[in-house]
Order: sequence, then structure tokens, then C-alpha cells
Amino acid sequence: MFLAAALLVAITPGPGIFYVGARTLAGGRREGLASSVGLGLGGLVHVAAGAVGVSALVMASAEAFAVLKLVGAIYLVWLGIKAWRDARALTPVDAQTMGAMRAFRDGVVVEALNPKTAAFFLAFIPQFVDASRPVAAQFIVLGIVSVALNTIADIVVVCWAAMARQRLGHRAMAIVRARQASGVVLCGLGASLLAARRAA
Repeated sequence: MFLAAALLVAITPGPGIFYVGARTLAGGRREGLASSVGLGLGGLVHVAAGAVGVSALVMASAEAFAVLKLVGAIYLVWLGIKAWRDARALTPVDAQTMGAMRAFRDGVVVEALNPKTAAFFLAFIPQFVDASRPVAAQFIVLGIVSVALNTIADIVVVCWAAMARQRLGHRAMAIVRARQASGVVLCGLGASLLAARRAA
């Protein structure tokens, strides 16, 4: 039951899928893959925090939730503005490695600062935990499985977005528009995070 539910959640379009899609359209397959791995690592941060109870404390504190939400939203909007501003800049081949490293770092930060991810794990995983057995260990195992499925789904989206980007070929204006669109998506994700409310 857990695998079925986690797979359904993974393939349902959400902020992570839109994020990696936008990064792929802006920087190509390598940046998209790096973003996916970064999001996965950021998700594991929430899994570890949830296992030791930190996420529960954050979700219980209106102030902590608001600060985490604000910082995460500002970071996403900043990435969106930067993507729009740099849309017309060419990406040399020798700069691709640096772009991938930056995309990986951004993915980790974006996911680690997303309180909605913490809320999801705290609401979803406990439904499949057996209280008669070590809870933390079960939380970690189920969390890792969930993150792995999400990452696989993100990678599939990256491959599709990369193919779409490749079809643009060498049409410079089309690539610029795709990068600008990715900036708009990132700003939109930041705005949606800013509008998130703490679970009662």
C-alpha cells in the first residue's frame, strides 16, 4: 500500500516536477539532473529531521514555519529573477560543469527550505508506520523510498524537458523564451510557497 501511494504521489505533477522542468529548459539536461539529485538530498534532510522530531517542532511553531517559508520563497523568487535576467546569456560548454554544481546546490537549498515538504512527510509517512516497532527507523526507510521514487519521477521529467529543449535546436530566441519561462515558473513556485499555510 505504501509503495502504491508513494508512487502515485511521485508521478503527480507538483512543485518538484515543475522546478526540475524549468531548470532543464533553462540550462539543459545536466543542470536538470543535478537539480533532481539536489532535490532528493534536500528531501532526505526532511526525512532525517522528521525521524528525530525536528520537523514536528518546526510545524508546531508558527514563527519557525513562517521564517522557513519566507526564506525558501525568497530564494525561489531570486532564482527565477536570475533565470530571467540571464536568459539571453550564452552557456559555453566549459561552463556546464559549474552550472550543474550550482543547480545541485540550488536543488538542495530549495527543498531543504521548503516547509511543505516537511508537512508532507509528517502527514504521509506516519500512516504506514507500525507503532509496535522502532518508529524512527521505519520513518527513515519509508522516507528514503519516497524520496527515491520522487527523484526517479523528476529524472523522467528532466529527460522529456531536455528533448523538448533539444528540438529548439539553435534557434536562439526560442531558447531565450524557454529560459524566461523557466524564470517565471520559479517565481511562481516561490509565490505559491509564500502562500502556504501551516497545518493546524
